[in-house]
Amino acid sequence: MPTGQFQPKLIIHGGAGSSLKGKGGVEAVRQSLYAVIQDVYALLLSGASAEAAVVRGCELLEDDPRFNAGTGSVLQSDGQIRMSASLMNGMAQRFSGVINVSRVKNPINLAQFLQDSDDRILSDHGSAELLRELQIPAYDPLTELRLQEWILERQGNFSKEMAGVVAEKELVTEAGRGTIGVVVLDSQGRLAAGTSTGGKGFERIGRVSDSAMPAGNYATAHAAVSCTGIGEDIIDECLAARIVVRVTDGLPLSEALARSFLEAHQHNRDFGAIAIDAHGAIGWGKTSEVLLAAYHDGDRIGDTLELPTGLQTGASDG
Repeated sequence: MPTGQFQPKLIIHGGAGSSLKGKGGVEAVRQSLYAVIQDVYALLLSGASAEAAVVRGCELLEDDPRFNAGTGSVLQSDGQIRMSASLMNGMAQRFSGVINVSRVKNPINLAQFLQDSDDRILSDHGSAELLRELQIPAYDPLTELRLQEWILERQGNFSKEMAGVVAEKELVTEAGRGTIGVVVLDSQGRLAAGTSTGGKGFERIGRVSDSAMPAGNYATAHAAVSCTGIGEDIIDECLAARIVVRVTDGLPLSEALARSFLEAHQHNRDFGAIAIDAHGAIGWGKTSEVLLAAYHDGDRIGDTLELPTGLQTGASDG
C-alpha cells in the first residue's frame, strides 16, 4: 500500500440462527457470500470510500433471494413485506435509515440518500414519500419460497416465532434470524457499516427491527459494527453501540467483543455481530448456533460458517 494509506478490510454477514442442514447448505451460502466479498473488495482496491463499498455490498446481499433482506424478505403476519435498513458513516459519525419500507428493491439506497438530509431516519409513510420524491420504480421483493413459507405458517396460526434466515427449502432453519450487514475499512482509514433486513417474519404489524437503530448498526472513527439475530435481544444489549464505545474507550476489538458477548450469553441473548476497528482488526462474535459471515483481511477470504455452536468470538490482527 502507498505510504499513509491503509490496507482495505471487509466483513459481511447474511444472518445468524440455527445450524445449516448439510454440507451443501454451507457451501451454497459460502458461494453467495464469497461472490459479494470479491466484488466489494475489488471496489475498495479501486479507491472507493467505505460508505460506497458498504452500500454496494448491501445492494448485492439485498438482491440475493437467499437472504432475508430486499428480494427474499420474509412476510409479516398480514402477508406484507416491510423492510428496514441503516447506514452509518464512521468518520462523520452520521447515522441514517428507513423503517418498515415497502415496494423498493434496495432499502440501503434510501438510507444512503438520507445521509445528507436534515431528517435522517424515516418510518413507513416517510419512506414511501421519499420513494415518490426520488421517482424510484416500485418493486415487489416477494419470492415464491417466502410466500409458501407464510402460507404454511398461516395454516398453523403463525405459531413459529420467526421465519428462516435462509430462503431455500433444504436450508430453512427452525429459528433463523435474518439480516444482512457490511462493515468496511477503506484505503483512507475510513470506517462505515450498513445493515438491512426484512424483519423476523410473521411479526405484529408495526414492529421495528434493530437494523435501523444504533443498537444494530453503529460506527465511529474507532470501530464499526453490524449485528444480526433476535432484534429485541440486540436492542436490549444495545450491542453495536456497546462494542464501539468499548473500543473507543481503549479496549482492543477482540476484548470488546469477548466482554460484550460474554455478558450477552449470561443474559441468554441470541445474536451475532461483525466488526472492524480503525487499526484494521476484523472481528466477530455470536451466541447463536451459526453466524453466516465472511471477510477479506487483505490477504485472503475466510468465513465463520463452520464455527462450533454456541458462544464464540474472534478477531484478526490489524
